[in-house]
Amino acid sequence: MHSVCLDAIICQVKIGIRYETIYRYDRAVRFSPHDVRLFPRTDRFLQITRLEFQTKPGTTVRFGRDVFDNVVASCFFDQLSEMLELRLTLDVEATKKNPFDFVLSRRAVQMPFNYEEDIASIICAYCKRQTGESISFSDWKPPSQESPRETVATLVELTKILHRTISYERREEGAAQSPAETLRRQRGACRDTAVLLAELLRDLGLAARVVSGYLRETDEEVRRAEGSLHAWTEVFLPGAGWV
Repeated sequence: MHSVCLDAIICQVKIGIRYETIYRYDRAVRFSPHDVRLFPRTDRFLQITRLEFQTKPGTTVRFGRDVFDNVVASCFFDQLSEMLELRLTLDVEATKKNPFDFVLSRRAVQMPFNYEEDIASIICAYCKRQTGESISFSDWKPPSQESPRETVATLVELTKILHRTISYERREEGAAQSPAETLRRQRGACRDTAVLLAELLRDLGLAARVVSGYLRETDEEVRRAEGSLHAWTEVFLPGAGWV
């Protein structure tokens, strides 16, 4: 008798990523060292099966990890050039993940809560607001000591409110808007909404970070940004980790 796990077959996706950036100059220039961060972080749900990174010939490339544990390619250029090329070929295998497959620590089941001291000392930088602007808005009533709420349901509610409130706009260049500007305009690119959500989470005393990656759209009818870089927000919940 033979058995086959259909879920394992259906839920595993193979993805090919081809990335290219080319800079051209009107004269030969000397390049300072470049740190390139284009490499996805791996875990049991995402594995790299092929990785090829190329830049101009004669360049010394050394791989390492930064303070956030991201893979970094440090490039040292020894020649003048009128052009700089960065090319990355990646093949990855991604396994479908249930984002709610976790058990929160008892202290984190309801909000607001405080991190345990040993955790707080490590993630305190992620809890600090990056702006001093007021970012409250009428649709959002945060939990309080007098009126605590269930953690996961509250965070899901917050993301739904932002989805209804902030219209998406594609913006290829420029830094992220301030959270206050995104709320005022009620429009923003993914990085704008990610920064806004991170600040709202920090307002709740939670550790939050903005992360980036490649966008894969599965709906054939709405593939408007397939292959683009994408930004989103992660929050640290005791028992679940970064989600």
